[in-house]
Amino acid sequence: MKTKKKNNSNMMTLDQMKDRDLGKVGTPERNAYEFDLRVALLGSMIKKVRKERNLTQEQLGALLGVQKSQISKLERNTKNITVGTILSVFHALQANIRFSVELNESFEVA
Repeated sequence: MKTKKKNNSNMMTLDQMKDRDLGKVGTPERNAYEFDLRVALLGSMIKKVRKERNLTQEQLGALLGVQKSQISKLERNTKNITVGTILSVFHALQANIRFSVELNESFEVA
């Protein structure tokens, strides 16, 4: 009895799917997607560290001098968060944070 050989020609990597559906790296659409993803991850990281420190949103808010609702908003949507706020939150959580800056190879002055 012969077994059918599976056709893997339709398989794609995640990067290939993102290139197809969102555009190549460096396009405005892909950049917007990557930015939104990083922002969502930042909110998740705030929540994760808060929980690891066994703090409620209310307790973290008290450390920062803000209401619980503001902590909830940070954890759900960090699009309008400032660098200063990010630093304050992680400082209150006694967690180190590092930023990375990557320069594009091509740079032109308009």
